[in-house]
Amino acid sequence: MSAWLRDRDQETDIFALLREDGQEQAAAVTPPGAGWLASAETFPRSALAQWENRPAAPAVLPCGTVFDVVNVPSTFGRRMLDRLWGEGPGSGPVAMHRGRMMLFATPGTAQRLPSLLHWEEWGDAVPPLICHGAGDAVTVPPLTPADSAAAPRWLVAPDTRYPWLPGPEVLLWACVRAARTHERPVVRVSIFPPADQDANVYDVSRRR
Repeated sequence: MSAWLRDRDQETDIFALLREDGQEQAAAVTPPGAGWLASAETFPRSALAQWENRPAAPAVLPCGTVFDVVNVPSTFGRRMLDRLWGEGPGSGPVAMHRGRMMLFATPGTAQRLPSLLHWEEWGDAVPPLICHGAGDAVTVPPLTPADSAAAPRWLVAPDTRYPWLPGPEVLLWACVRAARTHERPVVRVSIFPPADQDANVYDVSRRR
């Protein structure tokens, strides 16, 4: 049995992963998380069989039914994750690929988020987003961390069969907060309950 199929119970320090000296760190997908990723395929069992044989190989998965993906520049993405985990409900799975950050979101987000940014007149303050939805496909990192720092890798790996995913409204809030932080220091006013300052870990109980 492949190493990624063994049961694991480990926490990932999301803030350590976002620090410059943590760029080479990566999270591993759990067996339930692999099942969730495979459910995006037409034949999930075939996808799982291929991954069991090659857990260190990336895969291409369709968007639009199980998840959408919002693809942002890495620096802006780090600011978004800082807001999501520091003040908000946390994030869903997050991956890095080719210098950009991929935030997994609820289906339909790829269509709604750009419209919301335009409606709220924040489109010019937010760097170009690449939103992958129905009809698109994305390259996802391997189930186990790759040896190369340049290879696709998970920052927040899928760890349950039904992971929590942010919707367009949550990602809009994170985009706006990240843009405001870049412009000037602001007093933090969160629409979410205050986060536990000692809980700077990947904790699914903080998700909504």
